[in-house]
Amino acid sequence: MEDLEKEVPQEVKLVVTEEMRSYFYDMSKWARFLSVVGFVISAFLTLGSFGIGAAVTANPGVLNQLGPLAGLGATGITIFYLLLALFFFYPSLLLFRFSTKGKQGILFGDQENFNEAIAHVKSLFKFWGILTILFIAGYFLLLLAVLASGGIK
Repeated sequence: MEDLEKEVPQEVKLVVTEEMRSYFYDMSKWARFLSVVGFVISAFLTLGSFGIGAAVTANPGVLNQLGPLAGLGATGITIFYLLLALFFFYPSLLLFRFSTKGKQGILFGDQENFNEAIAHVKSLFKFWGILTILFIAGYFLLLLAVLASGGIK
């Protein structure tokens, strides 16, 4: 009877099948592709931010063509596009790290790299979750501001 009471719970082990390994390897390849595309977009946004800022500084008439962004001025537009580039760069970096560590973990059976790959995916989802919450809160605040000002006329 005492043996039953002192029974130690057994450790739960996850079984990773060859099919799951294949899926994970494919995910790593697609993550690499998406991260490279994100890096390219980020680079174009960075170059464009300085190009637009220089164009506005050289010819203030260009500012009239930018619509709502015109109020920011050349420096504000440059900062806006640099922030936009950062929003593309960070998730792309996480995807790239996931791809690299995940591929190494699967190909070589390296548990540490596999754990790091999963941690990068967790960080990616956390980033997009926080960004989504911020956008929802922003839309809600914008809706409140419109309603408080008497609505759209």
